[in-house]
Amino acid sequence: MTHTQSVRREDAIGMPPARPTLVPAERYYSPAFAQLEAERMWPRVWQLACTVDHVAEPGDYFEYRCGAYSMLVVRGDDGKLRAFQNVCRHRGNSVCAGSGSGLRELRCGYHGWTWDLAGALRRVPNRKGFGTLRMADFPLVPAAVDTWERLVFVNLDVDAMPLLDYLEEMPRDVEWCGLGDFRCYATMTIDVDANWKTIADGYSETYHIQTLHPELHRCMDDVYAPQTIWGHTGKSEQLYGVSSPQLNEQLTDREVWDAYVSTQGALMGVEEGAPMPDEREPGASVTDVIAARTRAFAASRGVDLSWAGTDEVMRLHQYNVFPNMTLLMYADHLTVMTSHPGPDPDHGELVMLLWMRMPPGAPRAEPVDVRMTAAEAHPGLVLTQDISVLAGLQRGLHQPGFTHLTLSNEERRVINMHRNLERYLDLPQSDRMTGGEPSDLPDAAAAQR
Repeated sequence: MTHTQSVRREDAIGMPPARPTLVPAERYYSPAFAQLEAERMWPRVWQLACTVDHVAEPGDYFEYRCGAYSMLVVRGDDGKLRAFQNVCRHRGNSVCAGSGSGLRELRCGYHGWTWDLAGALRRVPNRKGFGTLRMADFPLVPAAVDTWERLVFVNLDVDAMPLLDYLEEMPRDVEWCGLGDFRCYATMTIDVDANWKTIADGYSETYHIQTLHPELHRCMDDVYAPQTIWGHTGKSEQLYGVSSPQLNEQLTDREVWDAYVSTQGALMGVEEGAPMPDEREPGASVTDVIAARTRAFAASRGVDLSWAGTDEVMRLHQYNVFPNMTLLMYADHLTVMTSHPGPDPDHGELVMLLWMRMPPGAPRAEPVDVRMTAAEAHPGLVLTQDISVLAGLQRGLHQPGFTHLTLSNEERRVINMHRNLERYLDLPQSDRMTGGEPSDLPDAAAAQR
């Protein structure tokens, strides 16, 4: 596997707009707006449900929930992956909950209606009480399911555009990294007092780094961080192992190293306070030193990263997929995050899938799934800082004097999420964003309708 990295020396803002983009704040807390999302958007978009390792063997199943919607992903006896709406055709009870393995059938625990793993109805207790009931008329309601690399996506719309079309340029853009060699070792679901969009916005811009993440500001270039928007998807790049050009002071190599260790040390297998190596190759920068340590950490678990240069090891490729997913990718590490609506517009959940590159052909590793509150969650310094502001953000959106979010072009991945949302919801012009620049982006979401 080889890759020639083409680095664009562009800043994160790009071409400044004529004026800020104004987004109505009520989108983040209005029950009526949340209802529109539930009716017109969530049933028609591809959503990440789980990993291939959750449903690798016949009889494996995984329940995916998004607000009021629930879908079952099931590996059939024939090895085929299928998805169904998680609802018994009798009285509407959920057929399964959670995840597991060894299923031989799908049986409703309320009255015992039973389907095979392909969704065909096989048994109805006391069937004669229903009169003429044709079993073939009551299969589980199907949902669309597809995989990209080791990620499993579902869509309530069985006539949706193909997943790879929905993902646009992203699969080709990440081809160099070989995502098939990554294995998910844990998923973390965090209950948050914030709307799903409030959560998603936090991983859709770097504008907050200089204030919220001062440690990260000392080891990451948040200025020359080019962004691309394709339609449903977008991308941002940030180089780590260097200090931000916004800093007024010139940091020493050791200060950059210390900041990287405190924020990203796990990526190279070192703990807080680990000293910078005294020896380095002639002419090597601190970025080269961190990259070399990362390669050594990979080698300790049998992974050969000799193909990856310093830029490939140290550059974060961050992809956003409408409506609620981001993929954070380095040559040796992957984190996937999604946000989901909660029981009301002021609550949601953040789901983090944690991955590590393994040697080619590494066996399946069943992920550990844990759930916790925001107060209990401490997924590293930076993400803990991100989570800590969400509840306050959500409260602020309700204040009567705050009518609109005021967004810059650096936040254009947030703007693009709202642009797609407006298309799916078919909002009248009076309820749409204002300001910014007219969009010349392909109407990817409109093509779905």
